Amino acid sequence: MPRNVSVDSGPSKFTQNVSVGPHVFHSDEPTEVGGHDEGPTPQELLMASLGACASTTVQMYAERHQWPLKGVQATVSYARVLAENPAHSDAKIGMVDRIEIEIFFAGNLSEGQQQRLLEIAGKCPVHRLLISQVQIDTRLLVAESPLRLQKSAG
Repeated sequence: MPRNVSVDSGPSKFTQNVSVGPHVFHSDEPTEVGGHDEGPTPQELLMASLGACASTTVQMYAERHQWPLKGVQATVSYARVLAENPAHSDAKIGMVDRIEIEIFFAGNLSEGQQQRLLEIAGKCPVHRLLISQVQIDTRLLVAESPLRLQKSAG
C-alpha cells in the first residue's frame, strides 16, 4: 500500500524536508538559483523515481522468468528541448519536456531477453504514470496547521 509523502519547508531558503513512512531526506535547489544544494531537486527526485521503478520492474520480471539478470543500471536525464515537428504538421514549434533513460543489463542475457527487458522497463508504474493523463487536486488546509508546522513555529 502506498504511503503518503509529507513535505515541509526546511531550515534553509528552498530546502524541503521530505518524509515517507520512516524515511526522511531533503530536497533543495542548486546554489546557482539560490538554494543550498542540500538534496536533489524535485525534478531529480522524479528522475530517480523513474529510474528506480524501471530497474525494479525489470528485476522482478527477470526473476519471475528465471533469466540470468545480475544487475541493472539506469541513467535518467531530463531537459527542456525544442519540439520536433514534422514538416507536414500544423503543430506549433515550442519547447517540450524530454526524459531519456539509458539502461544497462548485467548478466548472460540473449539479445531477445535484453529487448524484452527494455520493453518491460518502459511499462513500469512510474513510466505509466508520467505518460498518462494525471489529475492533481491541490487543496488549502484552512483548519489548524499540521502538528509538525505547529511545533516548528512555536
